Amino acid sequence: MLTTQRRAMISARLARDGQIVAKTLADELGLSEDTIRRDLREMAVEGLLRRVHGGALPLAPPLPDFAARQAIASDLKRRLGRRAADLVKPGQTVFLDGGTTNAEIARALPRDMRVTIITHSPTIAAELERHDAEVILIGGRLYKHSMVATGATTVAAIKQIRVDIFFLGVTGIHPAQGLSTGDYEETAIKRAIADQAADTYVLATPEKFGAASPYRIMSVSELAGLIVHAETPAEALSPYRDCTALIVA
Repeated sequence: MLTTQRRAMISARLARDGQIVAKTLADELGLSEDTIRRDLREMAVEGLLRRVHGGALPLAPPLPDFAARQAIASDLKRRLGRRAADLVKPGQTVFLDGGTTNAEIARALPRDMRVTIITHSPTIAAELERHDAEVILIGGRLYKHSMVATGATTVAAIKQIRVDIFFLGVTGIHPAQGLSTGDYEETAIKRAIADQAADTYVLATPEKFGAASPYRIMSVSELAGLIVHAETPAEALSPYRDCTALIVA
């Protein structure tokens, strides 16, 4: 089989399955594993995929900046935000991660609900200005791309709290690679919050399914649930049905 044919097959398989396992593909094609690994290395250098131990994953698309993300799929995000807000009960302590989708949760919460909202995002905190909720804003070094605090100060503050619900923001949701994001320090913050939460949920916009960003936060099975849009394709959701709850918005 020619190199171009192998690469075309690898690209097609990656699009279909969301991952390549080098040994499995080599056995299927009757080729050496070294041949497949070499193809994957070269394709990674060319920016066609992302190499991981034992194979490859699709590239997660680069995120636009925070201001640009506010205009993306706004109706869908509002619907997810309203469904997530329905999970919040009076008297609970809730941690809202940063991001434009989680901002819709803050907007959807009843203004007279007595609840404690903790966040490390100044933009999320600002959304709650006119709410009766108690708002606790955790500080640190501002990561401007996501408009959230990061660093040792942030982690230390997080370790002093316990929350009922954590709404986690991610850039990739993958059955094998789990939940991921694109910044190393932000990953540590997200993991620390999840460790302090009784339940963690992700508001899942369709483009995140099958994507894997460089830094893994946790497995999908550690979630209490994925909040998904009703029109998300069934094949995108099928790998997750046995490992967490799917809450339809």
